[in-house]
Amino acid sequence: MMRRLAGLLCLFALAVGPVGAQPKLIFGVVPQQSPLKLYQNWQPVAEHLSEVTGREVVFETEKSIAEFETQLAKGRYDLAYMNPYHYVVAHEQQGYQARFRRAGKIRGILVSTRTAFNPEEPITRPVLFPSPNAFAATLLIKYELLAKQGVSLEYRNLVKYVNSHDSVYKGVARGVSDFGGGVERTFRTFDEGADKGKLHIVYRTDPYPSHPIAYHPRLAPSLQARFDQAWQTLPSSVMENLGFKRLLTVGDANYDSIRALRRHLSTAPIK
Repeated sequence: MMRRLAGLLCLFALAVGPVGAQPKLIFGVVPQQSPLKLYQNWQPVAEHLSEVTGREVVFETEKSIAEFETQLAKGRYDLAYMNPYHYVVAHEQQGYQARFRRAGKIRGILVSTRTAFNPEEPITRPVLFPSPNAFAATLLIKYELLAKQGVSLEYRNLVKYVNSHDSVYKGVARGVSDFGGGVERTFRTFDEGADKGKLHIVYRTDPYPSHPIAYHPRLAPSLQARFDQAWQTLPSSVMENLGFKRLLTVGDANYDSIRALRRHLSTAPIK
């Protein structure tokens, strides 16, 4: 009987692993740029979060913004850096709570090898965008071109999705399209010299609150407090690589302006 009990205890110990072992925490980042650039910029963040919190934090991104949306909707990430529209949806679906964002607002930009955008001149080739639900780079650009300039890209089938901000910039610079949507931060950090030198920002949208860093509610309050400390002590060199000057503390109400705008945006279903 005792041998049988001991055997069961051994099996249980093997199943649960070492005493005190804790699961890895997943930090998700929306894939605005190439996988290599994302890893170079965000892996140091994950390492800092691990060091300060005492928990292993794993950086994850996805092959596309659409796949990131899917995983976010499932609650895969324990904490995540997402666009403002993603946040509003993720808050509804999973209860994610915004905690920080970079200082400054986000603006969508239209880039071109031309030096100006004239809404009176017809757009004859599809405009490049990262993905259907990229907030400023796609949704804001399409909304403002229609609302302020009377230019309906979707009605005229003048939209092409190319997966990331960097792909937009490269495509426009290399003559794939005359215009493309992005945001100021990713354009600043776009470091393809020959391509970037060909591009001009020809339109800027109105400003909105920038991408939040949000926590899933399954994180215990004490652990959330340790993450708060980690974000507040992020090294300046790491912040510089991200294109961040400083982080601001935020809450859910800071994104009410996105909720008000949401009904005007031409969003795609998140699967």
